[in-house]
Amino acid sequence: MRLYSTLARDLVELPPPPAAVRMYFCGPTVYARAHIGNARPFVVGMWLRTWLRERGYAPTLVHNITDVNDKIYEAAPGASADLAAKATRWYVEDVEDLGLGLADHLPKASEMVPQIVEFIRALIERDYAYAVDGDVYFRVARDPGYGRLSGQRPDEMQDEEPHPLKENPRDFALWKANKPGEDTSWESPWGRGRPGWHIECSVMAEELLGATFEIHGGGLDLVFPHHENEIAQSRALGHDFARIWTHNGMLQFVGEKMAKSLGNVTTIRGALDDWGRETVLLFFMTGHWRKPIDFSDETMAQAAAQVETFRNAFVGSAANGAPARAEWEDFAQKLDDDFNTPDALAVLHEWRAAGELDLLRRGLTIFGLGSLAERAEAPAEIVRLAEQRRDARAARDFEAADRLRRDVEKAGWEIRDVGDGFELVPRR
Repeated sequence: MRLYSTLARDLVELPPPPAAVRMYFCGPTVYARAHIGNARPFVVGMWLRTWLRERGYAPTLVHNITDVNDKIYEAAPGASADLAAKATRWYVEDVEDLGLGLADHLPKASEMVPQIVEFIRALIERDYAYAVDGDVYFRVARDPGYGRLSGQRPDEMQDEEPHPLKENPRDFALWKANKPGEDTSWESPWGRGRPGWHIECSVMAEELLGATFEIHGGGLDLVFPHHENEIAQSRALGHDFARIWTHNGMLQFVGEKMAKSLGNVTTIRGALDDWGRETVLLFFMTGHWRKPIDFSDETMAQAAAQVETFRNAFVGSAANGAPARAEWEDFAQKLDDDFNTPDALAVLHEWRAAGELDLLRRGLTIFGLGSLAERAEAPAEIVRLAEQRRDARAARDFEAADRLRRDVEKAGWEIRDVGDGFELVPRR
């Protein structure tokens, strides 16, 4: 299997199975209900883990929670810890409702402050960092390869964290001194404070996966400065860090990046409530993970229509027999080659059209869509109404049949006529 790496600017082969594949996918900063764009790296990471298992690998997935951050302090002055805890629960509940399970590890930055302090201490000892008035900064000039990931030139960088005593405007914060209104802080050799954003991820990744691991993922907006700084501080301690860097394209709202500042945010919870988890998952399949994807009522309606097309394939149909290995391998090649979900989706539609239901069921299950092949059991009272409708149609009492059909639909079910009988399907 091979994946495109931002660092190599090319496709990079994974070692052959049954190799271990350790993955770290950056999660959200928790200060509000997460928007649907936050779900994309989570979904890609969970799908990759499932596919790697299918192909005989031994994957481990870490998906972090950033619960110590300037944005949280700004959103809840004096109560940031309470907001972070609440928003963490929201996020875990929302992504869990996607039906893909959870990552193997969900570390929180607040849980690893002692390890972060030791990491910073080691950087200072190696002369890669320095303390100023309770802050600690990384010396960007000490890293001759800085910009290797993003292509940013150090002399073109802006000072994102101004401080009059910084040695160089490009230097970034590893530790930040406690300020008025910041209600969460820890003791350190440099005074009371809390970690900078970038150091949190380096430490969480290395603590759970080791100093060198296979895949680091996250949104394209994290390439610079976040991931660039992660590489710099980890390599400063002689750690190779991540081998493959995968960056998913951003979610766009009718052609514009979705962001709270633009007021065009749809939350994960809102998308699930409006469209259902199966439609949300199929929507993510329609775009290659490296490309931007447009989120709108139109694109979601198109995804919902595909969901129903797949569901309908299993109504009143029988499988064509055992899946052909050659056909499955054709499908597998689409995913082994840079995890191309749009091409894999096209194959699923080919199987649907050909009535290859065993293959279709197996393929859908990879993406958390195996439920489309399941036949839900309707309550007994709904079955009785459907039977009465069947009898009314047989007696050519079409007025009564239509009334009974409407009663079934009001109860959240749809009657599908199959031969001389019927099937009941939940309405979506």
